[in-house]
Amino acid sequence: MSFAAAIKSGFRNYANFKGRASRPEFWWWTLFAVLVQSVTSVLDDTINSIASLALLLPGLAVNVRRLHDTDRRGTWLLWPLITLVVGI
Repeated sequence: MSFAAAIKSGFRNYANFKGRASRPEFWWWTLFAVLVQSVTSVLDDTINSIASLALLLPGLAVNVRRLHDTDRRGTWLLWPLITLVVGI
């Protein structure tokens, strides 16, 4: 999967938490998100906030689909939060 195809897939399946995401799709999306956050953090806080909100749901969907591809449930994304709450 190419960079452009991974970005299109991420936005096309932004609310699809079922199915699977390949390794290239996940990593290309992650690179895209890091690049967007890096560029927008330099520009303005408001633009950075908007970009963060725009990438939040598609990023979660790609992460959950990648977990499905590794035979894990999407609830694995909650483990850091649970660990933090239990630790406090």
